[in-house]
Amino acid sequence: MISTSLSSPGGTVSPTSARLLDDGPAKAHRVQVIWAHPRRDSLTATVVADVVASLRDHDLDVDELDLYRSGFDPVLKPMDEPDWNDPDKPFSPEVREHAMRTKAADALVFVFPVWWYSVPAIMKGYIDRVWNYGLFYGDGRRSGIGAARWIGLAGEGIASFRKRGYEEMIAHHLDAGIAGLCGIEDSRVVLLYDALGEGIDDLPGHFLALRRKARAVVSELVATLHEEPRTE
Repeated sequence: MISTSLSSPGGTVSPTSARLLDDGPAKAHRVQVIWAHPRRDSLTATVVADVVASLRDHDLDVDELDLYRSGFDPVLKPMDEPDWNDPDKPFSPEVREHAMRTKAADALVFVFPVWWYSVPAIMKGYIDRVWNYGLFYGDGRRSGIGAARWIGLAGEGIASFRKRGYEEMIAHHLDAGIAGLCGIEDSRVVLLYDALGEGIDDLPGHFLALRRKARAVVSELVATLHEEPRTE
């Protein structure tokens, strides 16, 4: 659990600490891990397992959403089409359930293979349907989620991505175009390059380094979350 000091340097109790005294100990932060890959034996799935294990090692409450195995339908049908004139439009039960589930998290970690320099179609469909107008943005509404991390496994090397501006393009799309629009100011994209291992001599060492980089993302996120204890 999170350890929090209840006294300020001056010896007085801060407003935050006073709330902790009134409400009891801080609750564990909740992190939803949303990932997509058709194979369970993929490097993406291995990275997800590392991320989930690392979060739990830090005593965080983890909600794992495996889009491929969950039965989620990424196709947006008329019932879930945004109504720009009605932010209170009732969406399908599936969308409402997923929206509540995601918005209950303090932070999100997306893990995915980079396909066509974006997220897989099933993840884009999840965002299209669930991060909907009136639920995550629009009419002054925001998600209420504190942070998002996007871990993308890229088959190509970093030089190729930077030469064509793909790195900056992906970061702007996910950080500003999606997370930022929904009020998540603390959003960061981390790409794990050469995920296919082409031209790499030491494949075990290379893949281990990618996994370590993903765990480092978790450590950084945990440090950020612990700066502001969760209370309920």
